[in-house]
Amino acid sequence: MPYFNTGKIFLVPSLDLEVKERIKMEKFLTLLDNSGVGGIIDKYIKNNTSLGGRPGYNYYRLFATILYGFAFDRYTLRELEDACRFDLRYIYLMEQETPRYTKFCEFINKVIVPNEEEIFSLINLEIQKVTNIEFEDAFIDGTKYEANANKYKFVWKPIKHHKNISIKIGSIIKEHNLIANYNDEVMIKSSTVAYAITHLKEKENDFNTVAFYRLNKTLTSLLNKVMEYEEKEEICGPNRKSYYKTDHDATAMALKADYYSGLGSNMHAAYNVQLLVIMGYIFSYHVSQERSDINVFIDVIERFARLYSYFPKRICADAGYGSLDNYRYLDKRNIENYVKHQSWEGNKSGRNPDCYRLNDDDTITCLNGFIGYEVKLENRHPRKKEAVFYRVDGCGSCLWMPFCKKYMRIQNEDFKIFEVVKDLERYKYQAQENLCSPKGIEIRVNRSIQVEGVFGITKQNYGYTRTRRRGIEKISTEIMLNSLGLNIAKLFRYFETGKLNSFWKAPNNLEPEIFKKPSRKRLVKKGNKINKAMLDNCYNKVH
Repeated sequence: MPYFNTGKIFLVPSLDLEVKERIKMEKFLTLLDNSGVGGIIDKYIKNNTSLGGRPGYNYYRLFATILYGFAFDRYTLRELEDACRFDLRYIYLMEQETPRYTKFCEFINKVIVPNEEEIFSLINLEIQKVTNIEFEDAFIDGTKYEANANKYKFVWKPIKHHKNISIKIGSIIKEHNLIANYNDEVMIKSSTVAYAITHLKEKENDFNTVAFYRLNKTLTSLLNKVMEYEEKEEICGPNRKSYYKTDHDATAMALKADYYSGLGSNMHAAYNVQLLVIMGYIFSYHVSQERSDINVFIDVIERFARLYSYFPKRICADAGYGSLDNYRYLDKRNIENYVKHQSWEGNKSGRNPDCYRLNDDDTITCLNGFIGYEVKLENRHPRKKEAVFYRVDGCGSCLWMPFCKKYMRIQNEDFKIFEVVKDLERYKYQAQENLCSPKGIEIRVNRSIQVEGVFGITKQNYGYTRTRRRGIEKISTEIMLNSLGLNIAKLFRYFETGKLNSFWKAPNNLEPEIFKKPSRKRLVKKGNKINKAMLDNCYNKVH
C-alpha cells in the first residue's frame, strides 16, 4: 500500500516544480514507500473526519518533509516551517499545508522518538538494497557534540561534601544519643537525619529551650543539605560525576576544539556520539554520557546487530577502543579484529615500544632477548585485572635497562618484575598482524576516509557541532535523523552518477608492513631523561 506517493493538487499550476525536482521527489517518496516505514506511522493516525472535527496534518507528509529537510538542507524545525511556505519543494511535499514548527516537534516526539531504531533500520535496509552494499568492512569512531545547555550552570556530584556533612551529623547524633546503637554512615541518608530530628523532639524535655531550638535548627538545616546532595547524586547517577542544570543528561567533557586552550580544564556540556560506517554510509549510531570511547564500543556494535540481525565481517577502530573486553567481544562474535591497541603508535614508530613480547609457551622475551618466566609473589597482588607477575633476570648488564626501568624507583637491581595480562597480549598481536597485512593497510587508509570523513562532512560542511534538543533520548533521535539524512543525500548522489563512492584498494603486490626497529641509543637517552626528572622531583619534595 503506498503511503507517500499519493496525488498532489496545486492551486497555482505555474508554481509547480521543475521536472528534474519532481523526479527527485518521486524517487525520495518511492524510497520511503518501499522501506515500509509507512506502516509504523500508520499506527499513530487516529483522525476520522467522517465523525466530524477538523482533519489533522498528513503524518506521512510530515515525516517525508522532516527527513527531506535533514537530508538536503539541514534545516532546523523553525526553518522547516518557513520552507513549507516559500520553498516549492516543501510546498510540494506538504501539499500546500503549512504546519508550524511546534507541529513538527510534536510529531518527532510522538512518532519518531519511540520508533527511532525501527525507522532507521528500515530505511537503511532499503538503501542497502538499492546500492548493493555488503556489510563486510565496518569502521567505528566517535566524537563529542556540544549540548544545548548553559555551560555556566554546571553541577559536580557532591560526594566530598556529602561525606563531610555525614561526619558532622554523625557526631551530633552520637553526642546527644538521638539514635540508639547508631553506626556511622559514609553517605548519610536524609531518612536517617529525619529520624534523628523526630527523636530529638521526643527528648525535648531533656534540653533547655535555647539548646533545643539551636539543635533542631541545625539538624533541619543539615537535613535540607543532605536532601539537596541526594537529589544531585540521583541526577548524576552511578556512572557520572557532573550534570548541567539546563540539560540534566549532558555531561562535562573537554572538546577537541579546546585542545590548545586548556584541554581537560575547559569543560563543556556535551554528549559522546559513536558511529559505525560502511562504504561511507552510517549504519549504526550510539549516544552516551561516557567521556571515553572505550566503554561504548560494544554498544554501537550491539545496536547494529539489533537493527540488521547480523554482524559485520571486519571492524576497524583506532587505539581509543583497544581494551581486553572489546577484543574478547570481537572474538566471541567471530568478527575479524582490526582494532589498534593502545601501544600501537609506540611500537610502529619505535619511539616507545613494549618492553617485552609474550611467546607461545607463555614465557616472555625482553628487548635485549632475555627470557622471563611467570612467578608468584607472597603478600603482593597484581593491580591489573587478570594480570600475573613475570620476572626477567640480567638487568644489571643490559644496555636497554634505563628505558625498561623508567619510572621505577629502584634502578640497581639485577632483575625486573612486572605485570602481564596474557590474554590482552595475545589479542594485541592478533590485531597487529591483521593491521599490518595488505588488507589491514587498506582498511586503515579507508578508516581515515570513511568514518573521519563523515564527521568532517557533518561538522565542517554542515556546521553541525552543537545539538539542538535536550535529553539523551531526544539527542539520540536527532543524531539518527542527521545520520539518515546524510545517507539519503549520498544515495541521491548515487542516483545522479550511478556509482558508489570509490575507496582505496590495496594493490595485489602490496607487502605486509614491518615496524621500525627501535633505536637503543634513543630509548636509553629517553629513559635517562625520565629517571633524572623523577630523582629531581623526589629531591625537591624532600627539601
